[in-house]
Amino acid sequence: MYGYGTLTKEIIEELISATGKNAVIADNNEALENYAYDQAGRIWGENMPDVVVKPKDTEQVSAVMKIASKYRIPVTPRGAGSGLNGGAVPLAGGIVLSLERMNHILEIDRINRVAVVEPGVITNDLCRAAAAEGFLYAGYPMSTETSFIGGNFATNAGGGKVVRYGNTRRHILGAEVVLPSGEVLNLGGRFRKDSWGYSLLNLLIGSEGTLAIATKLTVNLEPKPGKIVNLLACYPDIEKLVESVSKVIGSGRRIISCEFMDRNLVKYTTEYLGCTLPEQERSEGYLLIQVEEDTEEQLEDSYEIVGNICLEAGAFEVFVAESRTDSAAMWNVRQNGLEGMRARDPYACASGDLMVPLSEVPEMLRRIKRISREWNVEIGIISHIGDGNLHPIPLKPEGMTPERWGVYAEEFFAVLINEAISLGGVGSGEHGVGYIKRKVLAESKKPAELEIMNGIKKSFDPLNILNPGKMFFPLP
Repeated sequence: MYGYGTLTKEIIEELISATGKNAVIADNNEALENYAYDQAGRIWGENMPDVVVKPKDTEQVSAVMKIASKYRIPVTPRGAGSGLNGGAVPLAGGIVLSLERMNHILEIDRINRVAVVEPGVITNDLCRAAAAEGFLYAGYPMSTETSFIGGNFATNAGGGKVVRYGNTRRHILGAEVVLPSGEVLNLGGRFRKDSWGYSLLNLLIGSEGTLAIATKLTVNLEPKPGKIVNLLACYPDIEKLVESVSKVIGSGRRIISCEFMDRNLVKYTTEYLGCTLPEQERSEGYLLIQVEEDTEEQLEDSYEIVGNICLEAGAFEVFVAESRTDSAAMWNVRQNGLEGMRARDPYACASGDLMVPLSEVPEMLRRIKRISREWNVEIGIISHIGDGNLHPIPLKPEGMTPERWGVYAEEFFAVLINEAISLGGVGSGEHGVGYIKRKVLAESKKPAELEIMNGIKKSFDPLNILNPGKMFFPLP
């Protein structure tokens, strides 16, 4: 199939010999099925692997890749499976290489302000370990409780703190990676700048497991934040809300996060969580703003300035969290937005995150609303609005079959992505391409750019065995 070799019992025995019997799943459809789809669920279908291999270290990953290369067996690297675009789905069967056992925080280096971790570390575990040593790991997405740091590396994940700290690329200083041939490379290190040839490290960040497999990561640690307060601004209409954003970001205050939630998302998520937000009956949207300063006096001054900006732009109320409990309640709705929408409709999908310049956010929101009406799709929207990253979450129209919805939703997202591109944006700010968006990605690139990227893929993976069918690369 697809020009690949057949995964025989003899090859499976080689994999067992390389990694141990308990590290290999074969001939167990129930267990294999858990690796056939990602967090998007079965909306996009499922593809069964022939075998799942769970190596414990770099040496075993290298051994697996040498076997796969020898017999030309496709390999799909997999982290937590928390992606939303099919990036970890084994389209060509073969081997799913799960990094779940490589889950150790190897070192917190206080002198160099770095952590050294394996790719299967849950992002929030790294955040907690860094905090215990007086540091902040800032390069994490909203799925911090479930995602692996290796998956963040693969997709160049972002999150609520990008507006202050940047996305994952800014925080990866070094990586040990295994090539499709099984060869091991060490890239970067415990330093923060270099001018020493092409940066293969930066090339691999965001390559979605199509070029190499990260087995060890050296990540940047920031000083622990100072005093923080959360504000919740309630707006009667979205236009007034969006008007606030650039003024808040440009206020000169230390804004860590600026997040947006629309009426639908808040309604369904609070129903799911069994809570309410202030002014919920008359709010069309909310801004959740996090501000940091060094002292209580500075913090009070800053949140008064930011609150007044929101009120002057049209917010009818701004609430300041007075305790950790208040802050947690605000963020709980934001962090559970997708789960809330899926409680309303299990077929709700969120693969289509969009990125536009901040100046184009108002127009992009208008276009999302218009296109949703034209397609008869109810949506909720969450957004890292401070950096122009929008997440429309559509619900399946009543009466439409799940099979039809899988196609319809993909077509719907393609229209939205093309609108974002027309406004100077791109089709993903952090979720990546996977296979859901590969067609629209290819259509958006010039032939010369595609040719260069194809050349890069062939240099790293001449047999096309690593995560085939992803990004813009078709199955052979």
